[in-house]
Amino acid sequence: MESRKIQRVGYSTFSVSLPKKWAREMRLKQGDLVMLLPERDGSLKLVPSSMVERRRQTEEYIINADLSEESGMLERLIVGNYILGRDFFSVISSTRISREQVEEVRRISRRLMGLGIVQETAGQIDLQCSIDPTKFKIDMLLRRLSVIASTIHSDALQALAEADQQIADDAIRREDEADMMYWLSLRLLISAQRDRTIADKIGLEDPSQILYYALITRYLELIADRAVYIARMAIDFQNGSEKRASKHLMNRITNLAELAHNVFLRAMDCVFTGNIEISNNLLEIARAIRSEHEILMGELAEMPTLRTIISEINRISDHGSSIAVIVINKALEKPSKICYLRE
Repeated sequence: MESRKIQRVGYSTFSVSLPKKWAREMRLKQGDLVMLLPERDGSLKLVPSSMVERRRQTEEYIINADLSEESGMLERLIVGNYILGRDFFSVISSTRISREQVEEVRRISRRLMGLGIVQETAGQIDLQCSIDPTKFKIDMLLRRLSVIASTIHSDALQALAEADQQIADDAIRREDEADMMYWLSLRLLISAQRDRTIADKIGLEDPSQILYYALITRYLELIADRAVYIARMAIDFQNGSEKRASKHLMNRITNLAELAHNVFLRAMDCVFTGNIEISNNLLEIARAIRSEHEILMGELAEMPTLRTIISEINRISDHGSSIAVIVINKALEKPSKICYLRE
């Protein structure tokens, strides 16, 4: 770290010299412009205008289809480019993109909001994302993902209780919508991490909280996935040869699921209110759910499908309690009546 003295130039202007080595590396010369960006911590960020201009220019990334022939790899590479905030990327083959790969590209592009195929030939598929990250608010996306996860969870439990395959199918079909919100949220959070302007426009007061929001988003996506799995298990239970559980036992499972549902929904409320007391109470409820889970697992030794469903319910509660822990940690960053700095 180098230090520089502030010099007065004229009556109202101060100046600071730039390190010669850095100026050479940035290829700066007399008369070039630099951008001054004030940070929230009081520091000042200095960026050459040429670097800003390069960032504004469109970059195009290439995915080598010939090296992406393993099952699922091409889809994951496209999702990865999307999450990283890239607006243009192409899938290219030195010969011909296989029919299976073309279908893989088409399938995943429909599940990524704003992404579309703009050109397709035998050896190249060009994709472009038209999403403007500044048009979204991160809290809106989290609420939307929470609602989707909640709906899937409710439908899955209703399908189990009523042995209704149509309701289970409805829950399963919503998985793509949950993934779409999850991937879009990650795209925005990563873009906000790189660009302070985007962070401001999507409602992130402090970029240091990006990690909190990324973790919450991940837990919500896991809750949706586990709820979808419960819906699939509900179908298996309906069509399988396992003996039927008693009404009393099914009521206990339903009550346990409703408690787990309540844990993650109330934890999401706390994300926006910062309520430490309620978050702590949710952690105690999650502990009680774990105890009931262990009891039920012992009573259902001969019902593997129900045991699996109960395990998924317990994991949903765990993910909700993890969100509650994040709320507590996030709230502690600001002084409050419950925790403050000694004067």
